[in-house]
Amino acid sequence: MVASTFVKLLSINVGLPRHIEWRGEMVTTAIFKSPVPGPAEVRPTNIEGDRQADLSVHGGARKAVYAYPREHYAFWKSELPGADLGPGAFGENLTTEGLLETDLYPGDILEIGTAAFAVTIPRMPCYKLSLRFDRLDMVKRFWLSRRCGFYLTITRQGTIAVGDGIRLTRSPEKRPSIAAVFASRDEGE
Repeated sequence: MVASTFVKLLSINVGLPRHIEWRGEMVTTAIFKSPVPGPAEVRPTNIEGDRQADLSVHGGARKAVYAYPREHYAFWKSELPGADLGPGAFGENLTTEGLLETDLYPGDILEIGTAAFAVTIPRMPCYKLSLRFDRLDMVKRFWLSRRCGFYLTITRQGTIAVGDGIRLTRSPEKRPSIAAVFASRDEGE
């Protein structure tokens, strides 16, 4: 076991798949997430009240929960003036404080409330970010920003609540950071 750090959970955001018309086609998406006021149960593959629309690219064991740092919101407010940037704006389930992609590694463990998660991979942007913000350039902006957030797998079910501290335990394995993994991917993938 390695040294631990404490950070904070600012928002828990959930949403169900819905049908949206996008560029003349019907699309099913669950990118629209809303904060939940009370404690939330963490289930084997998601947070209570949350679902993913396309399990081939989002969700499942390796991408059960998406977390996004609050620290990135100031950047996006300057980049996207007038955009709705409340908690969950990027489709994240957890809005965190004190966890950045440059300091997180696959295999790191996050304990929140009575639940536990392992960091897996960065989020690779897809067209649903463009749909969410109604901007065709959003995927490119997301890539260029290098503010990707990170996916988590659920290692222990439990209950989480806004304001919970997050205990970070580093993986003993030497791996590239989440930011390095994201940067190594070709923008065209």
